[in-house]
Amino acid sequence: MRTFSRWIALATVLSGMTAYADDNDLHISQFGNPRTGEGVVNGSATANADFRAFARTFAAVMTSTNLMPPQTTGHSGYALNMELSVVSLPDTVRIPTEKAQPGTVLVPSLHVRKGLPFSLELGGRVGWVEKSRMVTATGEVKWAINEGFTYLPDVGVRGHVTKLFGAHDLDLTTLGVDIGIGKQFPIGGMVTLTPYGGLDFVMVGATSRTLQFDTGQTLDDSLADNSRAALVNAAAYQKVSFGDNMNQRLYGGARFIGGALQLGVELSLTRTGSVDMPTGTDPSVTESRGLPAVFSVNTTLGLDF
Repeated sequence: MRTFSRWIALATVLSGMTAYADDNDLHISQFGNPRTGEGVVNGSATANADFRAFARTFAAVMTSTNLMPPQTTGHSGYALNMELSVVSLPDTVRIPTEKAQPGTVLVPSLHVRKGLPFSLELGGRVGWVEKSRMVTATGEVKWAINEGFTYLPDVGVRGHVTKLFGAHDLDLTTLGVDIGIGKQFPIGGMVTLTPYGGLDFVMVGATSRTLQFDTGQTLDDSLADNSRAALVNAAAYQKVSFGDNMNQRLYGGARFIGGALQLGVELSLTRTGSVDMPTGTDPSVTESRGLPAVFSVNTTLGLDF
């Protein structure tokens, strides 16, 4: 009986943990109801524009790091790296976090790469957004168009996809292609230094679930009630489409290899474009407003075999 009671207590604790929100967990309903007009609760003419600006900015957080030169590991090689990104969050774009919006966010991650024949390389990265239950997962494939020549730089093309998990009511995904250039310089023996840089084009896609903005009703109540008064306060934000939302990321860094040990540092600047922002209470009257760039400092420590 005592053992059974302990299991009940543990289940109670775990169920409480699932309802707990960390400081940086997202609550996108804070943008307000995208509907406006009579009977609308918490309506906001800028809700859809704010959601789009947030999606492009948080996509930059998810894709702020590369931390590898265009050169591959070789067809029989692989690399395992622990990485850390320190990403700035502009205060002019609202990030709907549980607590006060932070100025920077840490994103530690684990990065695995495996070389293949024909100068190809597959990679995967799993990252965690600090003080949250959100993780990012990235899959990538790289082709070194040119590598290993004495007097020519290495050139590579990388395709990547990243998805955010653990964000309540939000589906955020990015697709990207980047072109990198670098050159490996031997320092002595098994020691090399590789400076590199590149340009990354990142398409952003985001959707929200249908949200209930009237706290006096549940979403199920609203969907079951066919009256307009109930339905106007249950809405989803306007879809952020891949084809219409592209970030451009400039990056540069250096990688040091001594034997199997690998160290690296990288700076990254992402331009997040602009959004059409309503100028008043009418959502159809807008003006284009530029979004601030997202800057990050990234480091890596790992093994290269």
